[in-house]
Amino acid sequence: MPQPVGEPDLSRPEYYLNRELTWLNFNFRVLHEAADSRVPLLERLKFLAIVGSNLDEFFMKRIGGLKQQVKAGITERTVDGRTPEQQIAECCELVRKLEARQLATAVELLAELAAVGVKVVDWSDLEEEERTQLRKHYLRNIYPLVTPQATDPAHPFPFISNLSLNLLVTLRYKNDEHLSLARVKVPLGAAIARFARVGETEMWIPLESVMANNLDLLFPGMKVEACEVFRVTRNAIYDVDEDTADDLLELIEAGLRKRRLAPIVRLQVAEGFDPARLHMLSHELGLQDRDVFENSGLLGWRDLHELHELARPDVKDAPHHPAQHPDLLTDRPVFDVIRDDGPLLLHHPYQAFDTSVQRFIHQASRDPQVHAIKMTLYRMEPGSGIIEDLVHAARQGKQVTVVIELKARFDEAANIRWANALSAHGIHVTYGVLGLKTHCKLILVVRQDHDGLRRYAHVGTGNYHAGTARLYCDHGILTCDAAIGADLTELFNYLTTGYSPARRYRKLLVAPKHLRRALLERIERETRLHSEENPGRLQFQMNALEDPDVTRALYVAAAKGVSVDLIVRDGCRIRPGIPGLSENIRVISIVGRFLQHSRIYYFRNGGAEEYYIGSADCMGRNLGARVEALVPVEDPALRAELRRVLNFQLADQRCAWRMAADGSYEQRRPPPQRETSTFESMIAWAHAREFEGARLRNRRASSGLPGLEGSG
Repeated sequence: MPQPVGEPDLSRPEYYLNRELTWLNFNFRVLHEAADSRVPLLERLKFLAIVGSNLDEFFMKRIGGLKQQVKAGITERTVDGRTPEQQIAECCELVRKLEARQLATAVELLAELAAVGVKVVDWSDLEEEERTQLRKHYLRNIYPLVTPQATDPAHPFPFISNLSLNLLVTLRYKNDEHLSLARVKVPLGAAIARFARVGETEMWIPLESVMANNLDLLFPGMKVEACEVFRVTRNAIYDVDEDTADDLLELIEAGLRKRRLAPIVRLQVAEGFDPARLHMLSHELGLQDRDVFENSGLLGWRDLHELHELARPDVKDAPHHPAQHPDLLTDRPVFDVIRDDGPLLLHHPYQAFDTSVQRFIHQASRDPQVHAIKMTLYRMEPGSGIIEDLVHAARQGKQVTVVIELKARFDEAANIRWANALSAHGIHVTYGVLGLKTHCKLILVVRQDHDGLRRYAHVGTGNYHAGTARLYCDHGILTCDAAIGADLTELFNYLTTGYSPARRYRKLLVAPKHLRRALLERIERETRLHSEENPGRLQFQMNALEDPDVTRALYVAAAKGVSVDLIVRDGCRIRPGIPGLSENIRVISIVGRFLQHSRIYYFRNGGAEEYYIGSADCMGRNLGARVEALVPVEDPALRAELRRVLNFQLADQRCAWRMAADGSYEQRRPPPQRETSTFESMIAWAHAREFEGARLRNRRASSGLPGLEGSG
């Protein structure tokens, strides 16, 4: 790595890591959890499945997008100096290394699971009685769903759906040497699992193994010469011209139909696939050699999630029970607590989502003093209680407005259903601003208090999804700050009209118009205020750091002496530790029990500290192509909470990986007695706060102090 002389030339590509490659390297860290003996066995299996799911998404989104660029003739280099073609080649090479390690990890892990009674087996491992039972199960429950498709001049090569698992069967009549081919799709879905239980045991067999060994049911009287397994991945990127759209809902529905027919970007085949048939298959699917990935293990590792759900507490993490927020251990309405006691900071999954955010919406829907509810929805869970509350509010005559992001990747169909359902109940549903994704997480409630209308708000870092709120690390603030309420009114007016006159936000930092500039100005301010007597400090937590402008600004700040701590979950462009340039930058990635998903921005600001939380990562798409919002955390007690959260992560000695100047990561591995996990520290802190809150509440109640209960 060359050392900069004088002012660094920040246009040099070697100062920037590649977005796609750093994201793939994140998956090596996830895979490490699958190999770590400190992690319970079924949790290790979960991490193995996560890597498989991540790679599927990587090919659908990132490789698919890069291939579109190549097809369009784009040769422009990224800030790290790579063309789209170069990125595809390097990514495919790294994926093969990742999959090799994934297979080695799986072999070892499955052997350890077998030792405790959980076995993944093949048909050849079964006794005759077990085979007979499975054949009966297959014939009764699955066989009616199976449709073989021949490939010959009368039957063109069939359509292969995205992420489908398939058998390519080579067969002939017994007295005929002519070979025929048939494709058989493994009918996986909501009702059909990938793994079938063998009798009443804890042995599990992949469904394709059962089907491959009972092909006589599909092809009676024929000779099966070979049965080979393959799986395809299609591009999930589809182009829609919103500027010409008369109906955005119809446009997204058309895009989903288009995605189903999108080009295939990856072919996975089981080891030992016949070369001639593989060549034929690749040709039919329009693929090059580099698009073919041969695996000797399972195709579709993501399906191992099924086995993680086994009721084996002896080989899983202890169940996680979120704590209650100490200020919500009361029967008082949430609005009274916020108004009288001040804003609340929420930490999920350590604090319960249902008794905080869901309670806020539930009470708003039923409070006769509430006149309006406005909310953004990006991802929702099936059967969400939040939807029921919004519908109830509309039935009670409240003004309910919901901004639904129809283009939330892989949730488009679900969001279309939510939009139609909400509209049917008279709720004002809008789809945001043309050309921009609505990614901010906002709720605005307008309530008639005793002294006039007051706006109550929730601004968060994560989706309003109760399921992921138990798995993702997110933060949110409940507040009735007048300036924040006014800003949210302006922002919702923008989202529901698309009109962008000179909107002024007093406290919120909003993308795409203001946020990038606001971050750059604050980083530059930190650089300007820095001195030996009053040192500058920046601490950012985010999912990814990709934006070149922010990366350059952080380099400049660090070169001037500002201390920069970055907690970045996956992709990160910046290189720490370059002599004379980034020696003051430290980058860590935390991988463990829960998914790091929060965004926190801290500026020391010469001692007048600023903290922000919100929905935006430092990525080009977040800052320039999405509606995002960061909200300041100004209450001293809440700032102290965020300081503690950041300190827990920076001090993590169990789940933290530190990046070196070459982009590689090394996990901190202190002696066992010194191991400290962010996740365990946060769990303990949340429960200690709940206990102390309950103790204080009981003490006040026993002494007859007022203000704990009632309507306020």
